[in-house]
Amino acid sequence: MRQDEAITSDCSKIKRKIKYGATSSSEPNHHEEAQDKTYLDEKVAIPDVAGYGFSFRKLWAFTGPGFLMSIAYLDPGNIESDLQCGAVAGFQLLWVLLWATILGLLCQRLAIRLGVVTGKDLGEICHYYYPKYPLADMLKSPPSPGLAQEILLSEVPRVLLWIMIEIAIIGSDMQEVIGTAIAFNLLSAGHIPLWGGVLITIVDTFFFLFLDKYGLRKLEAFFGLLITIMAVTFGYEYVVVRPNQTEVLKGMFLPYCKGCGHEELLQAVGIVGAIIMPHNIYLHSSLVKTRDVDRANKKAVKEANMYFLVESTIALFVSFLINLFVMAVFGQAFFHKQNKDVHAVCANQSIFSNHSIFPNFPDDNNTVSVDIFQGGIILGCYFGPIALYIWAVGILAAGQSSTMTGTYAGQFVMEGFLKLHWSRFARVVFTRSFAILPTVFVAAFRNVEDLTGLNDLLNVLQSILLPFAVIPVLTFTSMQPLMQDFVNGIIGKVIMILITGLVCAINLYFVVTTIMGLGHFVYYIVIAFVLVAYVAFICYLVRK
Repeated sequence: MRQDEAITSDCSKIKRKIKYGATSSSEPNHHEEAQDKTYLDEKVAIPDVAGYGFSFRKLWAFTGPGFLMSIAYLDPGNIESDLQCGAVAGFQLLWVLLWATILGLLCQRLAIRLGVVTGKDLGEICHYYYPKYPLADMLKSPPSPGLAQEILLSEVPRVLLWIMIEIAIIGSDMQEVIGTAIAFNLLSAGHIPLWGGVLITIVDTFFFLFLDKYGLRKLEAFFGLLITIMAVTFGYEYVVVRPNQTEVLKGMFLPYCKGCGHEELLQAVGIVGAIIMPHNIYLHSSLVKTRDVDRANKKAVKEANMYFLVESTIALFVSFLINLFVMAVFGQAFFHKQNKDVHAVCANQSIFSNHSIFPNFPDDNNTVSVDIFQGGIILGCYFGPIALYIWAVGILAAGQSSTMTGTYAGQFVMEGFLKLHWSRFARVVFTRSFAILPTVFVAAFRNVEDLTGLNDLLNVLQSILLPFAVIPVLTFTSMQPLMQDFVNGIIGKVIMILITGLVCAINLYFVVTTIMGLGHFVYYIVIAFVLVAYVAFICYLVRK
């Protein structure tokens, strides 16, 4: 009973802060309200449609945030994960892709409801909920040394949570930089080196970032164009390769993986991390605020939740098809393909000589290893140069679109957690510097295998960081005083808890097996401390 009263009290404080801002005054702080606005503060009006039932006019008004969110399901890291799953396991992991997409929809549903019902995004509510004593209050009236220490410690969980999400954003941004650099290299027939492609992403990011000055709906239309380009390009590869449709359907709906081992498990974990990105949940909870919903009207809120869910379902279905195209293409064409098979086909393709492909595909009986770079080369060898260039265009569209959504997510997360309002320029420089510096170093001094290997590691990293988004959004949407009539039902809550627990268990298993394979006692100690801290922080979030 005492714990329930404490939760109710916390929720009342959150609701009061949401309404009036994080001040101690009972009146709204108009200066702080003005500061809370982001550069996506344009509101799309919802048409007043007479009658009852479903309205396509209203659906069109709500269409946009879900497709911006779905871009993260189509970034170069996803494409890398898709093609490697196909090459390693054939069609046997298509069911993992399907259920990871469904899990992503469940997570996005929670983000939608949180943003629509409260009018604040996940980062903002984390800011209000996790610290017990705002540092501003401490500065106004300095407390005793013991209380000062307690106040400082109370800030640690919120800052740690923000750091975890920033790491996820930077990791995603690195994948986008890698994908874009590889796309430029393929499109230029090797004349633009990988490090040159990385540097080009500095310029094109700022160019695309300023597109939002033309209005929110035009920005959303541009994202729709990029998704269309990906659907057409990867759909073309699917039609050319013509996978076995019976095997594709079997792989989607029958959960099996005959003869699978550690490598296949790694790919499955990578799919989950690539499909469900932690920062994407924060992003979606903020994007839904761009629609002018009357939150005082229960019917309007319920209607907004429904239309946003329909739109997100359509968007994720499209993203699932695109991911399916890639995985099925490589599952059909390159599952258990040997290096000698690829070498025999590519040896007479003089157009690809600039790529120095032959050291990567020696004339032996080993199973061929593919990535987004080598995958494009192999497609060109087997299905003609047009397949290579269409593949590169799809990768370029994936990289550019993901770059913009990653920038928006970083802006919303920083403003939500820390109440820091940076300019777009400063925000992009901050995030992109962390992403570009290590990437350009690897691109300049290592080879493409190291660059794409970094992509694999980043996919697993996204999976490891996933609980830091799912647990908070599940916590807040399960608080009846905060969500009121829109609180999670017991069945939905149990399902999400079980799924989150399963993801955490898979991550821990993978981390432990990786540690055991390092073969050095010092590594065991260091990573063991990190693992204990990781588990302790997750337990704190669950208990909180």
